[in-house]
Amino acid sequence: MSDTAQLVCPNCQKINRLARHRLADGGVCGSCHKQLILGKPIVLNDETLKRHVTRDQIPILIDFWAPWCGPCKMMAPIFERAADQFKTQLRFAKLNTDEYPNAAAPYGIRGIPCLILFHHGKEVDRLAGAVDQTQLDAWINQKI
Repeated sequence: MSDTAQLVCPNCQKINRLARHRLADGGVCGSCHKQLILGKPIVLNDETLKRHVTRDQIPILIDFWAPWCGPCKMMAPIFERAADQFKTQLRFAKLNTDEYPNAAAPYGIRGIPCLILFHHGKEVDRLAGAVDQTQLDAWINQKI
């Protein structure tokens, strides 16, 4: 494993290199000078989804959701807590499938919430449906 990781800035979308031992510090973007590791999910859209999936060199877990979905609403605080807990091992992001259906379509999502874990541009695994904090944490620990 390399001593550095390439990360997409969640604010300006510029590519940054960050020493892996500095992931816990959060790092700062070289362009916009904002935090690279937030400890909360990044909000994605059509353009930023592909960029984060293909360019981030640490795994990214994306929650495909919709605002009308009850289980999605139930999962939101659980996903937020996991984003803070695992912030140095995974990036966390959310994509609203109502606002960006074309971004979600290539992944064949049949129901939401749907969590898809990507690494190096490829899908590693997915978790469909709502889960509690213990189940999500256990699933993440199996994957990292």
